[in-house]
Amino acid sequence: MRDALEHGAKPDTSPWAVLASARDVPEFGQAWLRLQCEQIAGATAALLLLDDGEGHFSSVAGWPNPRQDLSFLAGTAQQALTRKSSFVDQAPGAGTAQIGQPIESQGRLAGVVVFELKRVTDIPAVIRQLRWGVGWLEVLLVRQRSGNDAAKLARTGFAISILSEAQQHSAFRASALSIANELASRLECNNVSVGFAHGKSIKLTAMSHAAVFGEHSQIVSTIENAMEEAADQNASVAYPPTAGTERRIALAHEDLAKRLGGSAVASVLMTNGVRPVGVILLERDRDKAFDDAAIETLEAVAALVGPGLETKAETNKLIAGRAVTAIGSGARAVFGPGRPAVKLAALVVVVVLGTMAFAKGEFRVTAKAVVEGAVQRSIVAPFDGYVASAPVKAGDLVEADQVLATLDDRELKLEAARWKSERDQQSLKYSDAMSKHDRSVALVVSASLEQTAAQLSLIEDKLARAAIAAPFRGVVVSGDLRQLVGSPIEKGKVLFEVAPLESFRVILQVDERDIAFLSEGQQGTLVLTGLSSDAVPFTVKLITPVATASEGRNQFRVEAAVPGEAPLLRPGMEGIGKISIDRRPLLSIWTRSLIDWIRITAWKWLP
Repeated sequence: MRDALEHGAKPDTSPWAVLASARDVPEFGQAWLRLQCEQIAGATAALLLLDDGEGHFSSVAGWPNPRQDLSFLAGTAQQALTRKSSFVDQAPGAGTAQIGQPIESQGRLAGVVVFELKRVTDIPAVIRQLRWGVGWLEVLLVRQRSGNDAAKLARTGFAISILSEAQQHSAFRASALSIANELASRLECNNVSVGFAHGKSIKLTAMSHAAVFGEHSQIVSTIENAMEEAADQNASVAYPPTAGTERRIALAHEDLAKRLGGSAVASVLMTNGVRPVGVILLERDRDKAFDDAAIETLEAVAALVGPGLETKAETNKLIAGRAVTAIGSGARAVFGPGRPAVKLAALVVVVVLGTMAFAKGEFRVTAKAVVEGAVQRSIVAPFDGYVASAPVKAGDLVEADQVLATLDDRELKLEAARWKSERDQQSLKYSDAMSKHDRSVALVVSASLEQTAAQLSLIEDKLARAAIAAPFRGVVVSGDLRQLVGSPIEKGKVLFEVAPLESFRVILQVDERDIAFLSEGQQGTLVLTGLSSDAVPFTVKLITPVATASEGRNQFRVEAAVPGEAPLLRPGMEGIGKISIDRRPLLSIWTRSLIDWIRITAWKWLP
């Protein structure tokens, strides 16, 4: 057709010629609709609706005049779409009919066409004609979708290649410079600039083929103004404008283009999926101005590289910078619009801290505690021997003088019998010497008799101690000889430990950070692991001034007395003891350890 116009020939305006030369869907649809109406006898009006990609059906073509109001055909179109089949609306006795035919493409509804007819004679023939003609549209839609998919695939591949180049650098500025250089090289741009968000403004981060640039120069300020213009509109901006960007403000872009000598300029937003994080600005010669396809490609690149650059920017920040960012985000959440849950939580925190700062509570020092008997007696082996019996074990309650164990006394009894016989013999000799008035013999026999009596007394004392008895009423804290019956034991070996049941003491292991608060006479409460429902009062009696290392901390041994009788207590029970000091603000009590740590750390590091 173009050749015919160049040679002065009259262009072919027939529907077939227009249909063959149509380049987009509206042009094709209008030509197709005209062709169908010419082939269907009695057609008075027609309407073509197509899916816009978001589930909405909009008018693409109309006949006889595309600007004519054809809303009276909408009901039939809706019925055909709902039924997904041909629909005929013909009132009885009326001379007109409306026929709707849905258009399907790859198994889904892509549109609908509706015709109004007069003098309808053969409706099935009309439906067949429509189904045959709809095939043209289905082929066009499939071809258009394939082209769109191919374009999307090409854009995605290009964006991934740019992203892979950026990922080769761990530093934020190096990644931004790599993106700028790659885009400038592949898209034949004179310059590509990457800016990143700093608060409400955009700061230039990298420029293609430039390791450094004047941050306060006029051209840099102009570039940042153009970037902020796109960021404020939250959309891509181009100058000269494209079909997709012509309604957007581009004053700063126009100013930049003039300063660059009439170049073409375009800006696309980098986002993290929620908000803009930066802008990519590209410069080209005016004869290579950006079109919508180039803008879509750049938007795909920006969508991919934005989150990665934001992560690297946060990673490369110093601790102070991260703190400032976190504080700013928190302040915006608390004092900015929206976020009612955050505001409510902040209000609750303020109320709680205020209450803690003014309300007072009891300050108590907490320490691990173990119960011991006030007196603890060790029962030892009185002489070398063998265990004959052991009726009690650790944990048993015993009465005063109750036998705890017995030692084998058979050898002692034989030895006692021998010494008794020796004593009797010495007594006879002594009597005989006295009857003969032999004083020298009597003196020798008297000395031997005393020696024999001493040996016999020693043996009888051992026999008396062969039965090991409890010194008082109490509980056996340690000792179990049941497995040692018949085994030898040495003199002085501890066999049992017995503690009384009437009096106890509490041993507390107090951390060195808390020992300064303690003094003798303070009251406390003990809760034992085995008696968690009962609290046992105690009084501090002795503070040992020597610390011992335990579990990586220095601890002081503090002894406390339990007043009165406590029938449920047993030596060896463990729990937690709390010593009452005074009353203080709750905030001071709960932050005491943190404040002490801060003071020590500051003292350690400050000169």
